[in-house]
Amino acid sequence: MNEVQSNMKSGNVIFGDNKLSIEEVNLIAENQAKVALNDSAEYRNKVDAGSEFLEKLLKEDGVIYGVTTGYGDSCTVNVPLDIVEELPLHLTRFHGCGLGDFFSVSQSRAIMAARLASLSKGMSGVRWELLEQLKILINSGVSPVIPQEGSVGASGDLTPLSYVAAALIGEREVYYKDEMIPANEALAKIGVRPITLKPKEGLAIMNGTAVMTALACIAFQRAEYLSRLCARITALCSLALKGNSNHFDDILFSVKPHKGQNQVAEWIRNDLHHEHHPRNSSRLQDRYSIRCAPHIIGVLRDALPFMREMIENELNSANDNPIIDGLGEHVLHGGHFYGGHIAFVMDSMKNCVANLADLMDRQMALLMDSKFNNGLPNNLSGAINERKPLNHGFKAVQIGVSAWTAEALKLTMPASVFSRSTECHNQDKVSMGTIAARDCLRVLELTEQVAAASLMASVQGLHLRMSQNELCRTTLSDEVSKTYDEVFANFELLTEDRRLDNDLRKFVDKIQAREWTTYADR
Repeated sequence: MNEVQSNMKSGNVIFGDNKLSIEEVNLIAENQAKVALNDSAEYRNKVDAGSEFLEKLLKEDGVIYGVTTGYGDSCTVNVPLDIVEELPLHLTRFHGCGLGDFFSVSQSRAIMAARLASLSKGMSGVRWELLEQLKILINSGVSPVIPQEGSVGASGDLTPLSYVAAALIGEREVYYKDEMIPANEALAKIGVRPITLKPKEGLAIMNGTAVMTALACIAFQRAEYLSRLCARITALCSLALKGNSNHFDDILFSVKPHKGQNQVAEWIRNDLHHEHHPRNSSRLQDRYSIRCAPHIIGVLRDALPFMREMIENELNSANDNPIIDGLGEHVLHGGHFYGGHIAFVMDSMKNCVANLADLMDRQMALLMDSKFNNGLPNNLSGAINERKPLNHGFKAVQIGVSAWTAEALKLTMPASVFSRSTECHNQDKVSMGTIAARDCLRVLELTEQVAAASLMASVQGLHLRMSQNELCRTTLSDEVSKTYDEVFANFELLTEDRRLDNDLRKFVDKIQAREWTTYADR
């Protein structure tokens, strides 16, 4: 948390020349922090220099892409200076063609924060007033309603980000106080006048990687938490299955020194109280979904540091085109809007996360089947005596887990390999980063559903094992005992068949809010 706190002042995340973190974007997304701009004279001068330099070039009749020319393949079309002020308005309007579901309020807030992060580098030629307008909207709870579909990830997230630009000028719709209302009405309610975009400003807002980067920030925290929760579920399953704790021995893992993998093994080893209550199963080796869990979860744990580096580098970049160096008076045309790094991270992350779903699905299958669960009831049913034949426990839940896992695995095809030439072959190689990020969030959601079911089932299995006097509560680690109590504070032991969808949804909500205690939270 030290890095997060270093950029915060009086509850505000400071935007400017400092480096922002994934955690700060998520705090803003969840409305747990406000936004402020660096108030130093030096920083304000850097921002102003860019817009002043563009004004100077316009007066000198300079040719600047997207300022005095059309966009993309239309860059050869010069726009007369007497109507050049209308160009950004046309850019925002003709990109108003997004479809699909809308991003949530928290996702919209993250997108605004990511775009402000890029623009606040002072290399996009926007005015201080535009940065202020974005800041005010975030802090006032005005969030653009943004369709999810329509970006190929280069030239940036043009279509979805056009909805951010539209909100600033009072067009289209926004979320405000849990309602979807016209943007001009929301601006009036918070006492803000629609901004009139200067020639470069429409392009500056839209021509970047803010949507995919914001989604990557959200995905990162969810994936990191899932890796810890999956380790806890593995420990619960091992206990319920009368597993062999020697599979997680510290000497064993010292000879294969992947740092993340060894961290997972340590978590599970401590959860199992291996040093104090080693459990030597009658089986020399447990099945792979138990024995190899650190190796599976560890892939994600070991990938998270480089994923963080790539996401935060993108977050803290000026990913615009052209780049405007106001102080040095340079207009630099390039391709910083290309989202290849985020595409790679999201394609990689969804692979790792889907493997967690597959792991928990296999663990669940072991728990359910009396041929493999070492004496637990079929389907983990808690029914007794004459009620046993009537009740089916987690049978249907396991079918659901299999379905959710299959869908997650299906989505692991990398989106980045499906580049399509578009826009008159100007955008002839694109990243598909936003599609990769959306896929990753869906894989996370499906895996969170699997984890919710697995958490219920593994704790039910643990309870049934203790009720058979094959496991004693006093031998459980404090951490496992805490999870046991947390689950049964939110879930009634399944004895008689009942609907479980509401329980599952509650557990998913708590996973997404990172409310279940995991070993690393201690």
